[in-house]
Parts: sequence; structure tokens; C-alpha cells
Amino acid sequence: MKIIKLVTLTLLLPLLLKAAPNAPFVVKSPNGKIVVKVGLTGGKLNYEVSRNNEPVILSSKLGLVREDQDFSKGLAMVSVPEELGVIDHYELATAKRKNITYKATLQYFHLKNAKGKLMDVIFQVSNDGVAFRYHFPDKSTDVKKITVEVTSYKFSTQTKGWLQPMSVAKTGWAQTNPSYEEYYEQGVAVGMPSPMKAGWVYPALFQSGNNWALITETFPDGDYCATRLKAESSGGEYSVGFPDPVEIFPGGALGPQSKLPWYTPWRIITLGSLKTITESTLGTDVATHAPKMDLSFIKPGQASWSWVIMKDDSTKYSVQKRFIDYAASMKWEYCLIDADWDRKIGYEKIEELANYAKTRNVGLLLWYNSAGSWNTAPYTPRDKMLTHESRAKEFERLSKMGIKGVKIDFFGGDGQSMIQYYHAILKDALTYKLLVNFHGATLPRGLQRTYPNLVSVEAIKGMEFATFEQRNQDIQAQHCATIPFVRNVFDPMDFTPMVFGQIPKIKRKTTNAFQLALPVLFLSGVQHMAETDESMASAPDYVKSFLRQLPGQWDDVRFVNGYPGKLAIIARKTGNRWVIAGVNGENVEKDIKLDLSFFKKYTRRTLINDGDSEFSFATNNVSAANAQTVKVKGNGGFVLTLMQ
Repeated sequence: MKIIKLVTLTLLLPLLLKAAPNAPFVVKSPNGKIVVKVGLTGGKLNYEVSRNNEPVILSSKLGLVREDQDFSKGLAMVSVPEELGVIDHYELATAKRKNITYKATLQYFHLKNAKGKLMDVIFQVSNDGVAFRYHFPDKSTDVKKITVEVTSYKFSTQTKGWLQPMSVAKTGWAQTNPSYEEYYEQGVAVGMPSPMKAGWVYPALFQSGNNWALITETFPDGDYCATRLKAESSGGEYSVGFPDPVEIFPGGALGPQSKLPWYTPWRIITLGSLKTITESTLGTDVATHAPKMDLSFIKPGQASWSWVIMKDDSTKYSVQKRFIDYAASMKWEYCLIDADWDRKIGYEKIEELANYAKTRNVGLLLWYNSAGSWNTAPYTPRDKMLTHESRAKEFERLSKMGIKGVKIDFFGGDGQSMIQYYHAILKDALTYKLLVNFHGATLPRGLQRTYPNLVSVEAIKGMEFATFEQRNQDIQAQHCATIPFVRNVFDPMDFTPMVFGQIPKIKRKTTNAFQLALPVLFLSGVQHMAETDESMASAPDYVKSFLRQLPGQWDDVRFVNGYPGKLAIIARKTGNRWVIAGVNGENVEKDIKLDLSFFKKYTRRTLINDGDSEFSFATNNVSAANAQTVKVKGNGGFVLTLMQ
């Protein structure tokens, strides 16, 4: 097998063609544990995936239909290149691991349809999963349109799924759906239709025998729509679906269209144990990488934020100055000022706050409405993101004011033109060295690798929902214990975690140690903290000290224990210490035995868990034994710091 760098791959392909052998064709991961078989049956292309000789993806469909050509049937294999080994090294500020290495086996399949037109199917198989995509190698001056993608994922009927329904476009508050803000169906039988006709979102998690599989895709490069799994999955077969016709930038394209040549986004199946899923970086490994650029302005960190607990009335000069001081006292890098700041504070006063924040070593982040006509949300600033000219004018103004980043909210869906809108915003923000956080938005799908200034995206039913209604608070523990295995596996997530005090008009159902664990358990390039300055003042000094030492970027990750919706325990490394964070997703006290043999060199160990009274903490130093038992309250949690 030849080993080449990923970025030089396509240059060698013409030199490596060989006659196609008889199907089925086999592609194996570097360690040989994952096996993909690709076959042609009656002119239709199919594939199946196994791990450790256990079938996971049963025979499933491959192919596309364009308006002008059908590549779903009547296919014949033209040739198969020599198998290649690829390797890639990269670093991301928003990733679970600072330095990442990706190795995979790559196989091209060159096909033609009944009319002799060409299509390639490209597989890359790594030790933690499978990625594949389609390629039209011909050249065209006219735009081609894909009307159907027949790609499917078929599981045995014994398989269970952890799946989030896709909300129907133009529903919800101010017509802001879809925003990837529904709760996950827990361990449901495959084949169960989505309760919402729009389908299921990515990532979708499945347990099949001894294996787990996480299905997602890479973010389109502006020449495809974002997709989802269709609502119906008869017999356990999930098919790729396209967005609702209304999910577009006004006047723009909905479905995939492009001139040729044309690559589609990668379809991704992460495969292995739950540990493999949790530690994998496959979602960014195959994402489009950024060109070389000045990244010195991209500084991950934590942010104070008044709105989530104090709501609209907190958007005033005096409160925001307080929260700047709060961020400074906690040694946090940022303070976010939310909606209506332009009307309630004004540009001139915001610039005063930015100058004041600079003296406290704090950077300001400002909220914007993305719309546009696609939502009726009344919050401002509004319409300033809609064109390159208006964005450039606004971003230049912010840059001169010393603003460090923007939070842009209420996007309009997953159509190709809306995907292009995300790209356009990020490109312009890069020009003016602004960080970007998208809210009311689509799943990032590895977009943070393409644009390193994308520090976070909401795309989750986050903390704010648990402050709106009691029923959201009641399910919070289970929800938080699910997210690390699904939504937050690959992409930064602005859940806005952690509150120790009371929530107005809501009875909080999770403990303080549960809340303390969330900023470690959840990954975000900028972690916006829900806790207020007044409530933080009453927290023990050892809790405040722990939060002051939270890094903006983690060096490594390790799965410790867990099961979606029931328990999540993950270790993260920073410098010479590991922090193990755990949450109990059930309202039942548990004695959790931690296998700490991997951390045996780290003998200085400090535990913060729940105290005896409601909403209290306790701390103590623990032994350096290789096994440690931690008592975790129902809906409770802990953090365990280990140092050498």
C-alpha cells in the first residue's frame, strides 16, 4: 500500500488505475478490524460494513440522481485504482484533542451509468470508522442539479437508536425552526418513524450488538445542501433526505447544484465501542481544511453572560459593566452582550464598554439577528449580516471598536443557499479577525476546521430552555448525559452551561456538582457560563479556583465510563493535569467505580462533589489507588482533578 498525504491524493490517481476485479470489492481499516464491502447488483451499487466480523451496516444503497443523468441504476464498474494509505496531521482550537493525526485506507471506484457518464465513489476507512462521498469527474459549463441522493444506512432490527427529531421548518417561536433543538429519543427501536415529519438530525447514534455507530456528514462547501435522515426507516433502513423547500436564503437554491467537476460532502459512520465514539475526531478528520492564515486572534476561553438567567432586562450598560468585572475576577477571557444592545446601550456606549473591558483583559462579544425575512424575531441588530457590503461595513466598525467576536442567531434552515450564507459570514469575519458563534443554527459538521474563527454553534436544546419551562428542567439530567455521545462528539456546542443558584420561576432539578461538571464535559471554543456574578459570589473558594483554571483548549480526551442518557464520565487533559467530569442522568444515587489505571502517574487527586444539603458542594483529597469509587447523587455529578 502506498502512503501519501491526504492533500496530494488526487494528483496520483490517474497513475494508479487498474482493471476492476469482480465484485464485491473489499476495503479495510489500517488495523483490519473494519471491513467495507462494495458491490454491484443488477446495476445498482451497494455497500455493507462490519467490525470484528460483526455486521453493523447491512447491505445499503449508494447512488445519486441528477436532473440530466441517473446514477442510481444501470451502473457498471470502469476501473478501480490501487488502494492507498493516507495520513493527515492538524490542530484545532475547538477540538477535544490539540494535535490530531488521521490515518485511513482510501479506495476509489470509477463507474459509468447506462449513458456512459462518469461517477466516482470514494471510500476512506480508518480505525474508527468509514467516510465516503461521490464525485463527478467530468467538466461542464452548465449547472447540474441533484434531485435525489439514494444513500442509505440499514441496521438489523435489533439495533437501538439515540435520535433527535428534525423540527419542521417555519414552526416554533417566531418561525425560527429548524434549529436542532429537540430532545433525543432514547434507545428506540430502529424503524420507528420520527415524531416530526422532517426526519432525524445528525449525528445519529446506534447500538448494534457489540458495536456503536454514529452517523453524520461534513459541512457542504457551498455546492450542496445540508441533509438529514428521512423520517421513515422501514426495516431499519435510514435514507438521506433533503431540506424543506422553505429552508433557503430568499431567492437562493434549495437542493444541491453545481458545475462539474463536483464532490459531494462526506458521509461519515464512526464505528466501534462507546469509547471509540467519544474519543473519535473523524467528523473533523475529513472536513475541508483551512488555508494557511494568521490565527493569532483566535483565543478559546470562557465568557460571562447575563441574559440566560436575567433575560432581556439585563441588557443595560451598568449590568454589562458588572459582568465585565465578573469575567475579570474569574480570569475569563470574554463577556457576551446579548440582543437589543444597539437600542438599549448603543454603539457609542458599547465602545466605552469595550475600552473598559480591555483594561480588565476581557474581550467583548456582541449578538446579531441573522434575518432577513425567514423569521419574525423582533430582536436587533437585524439585517446587518445579509450582504457582503453590509457585513463588511459592520465588521469593520466592530473591529475598530475593539470587539472580539459576534453571536449571530435565528438562521433559516439547511438549503444550499443558506449554507452559502454561513460561509459568507465566516469569510468576512475572518477578514476582520472576528470570532463567530452561530445560534438558532444548523449543526456545524466540522465547519470549524474550514473556518477556525468559528468557535461555537448552538444547535442543541441548551441551558436557556431549562430556564423557560419546568418540563425542560425536569429532563435536564438525562439530556446532558446524552449529549457527549451525540451532538458534542465532533463539533463545539454552545450549550451555555452551569448555574448554581435559583432560576426564576423554575425549580432546578440537577445538583451543583452536576452543573460544575458541564463546562468540562461539554466542548466549546468559547464556553458561555450561565451563572451570574451574584450567585457565583456565594460559591466556595475551591469552586471558584477550579473555574478560574479552566483552559480554553484541551490537550487530550479519554472516555472513562457512561451510557447515553444514564451516565457520562469523560477525562480531559490540560498541561500536566487531567480533569475527570461526570454527570448522573438518572435520579438514583450511584456508586461509580472509576478505573484510574491509565492515570496512575497522577497521584495528587482532588474531588469536588455534592454536599449534604441541597445545592451545596463538598471537596476532599482522594487516594492514589488505581480504582476509585465515587458516590454520585441522583441527577448529581462530580469533577476529579489529577496532577503529578
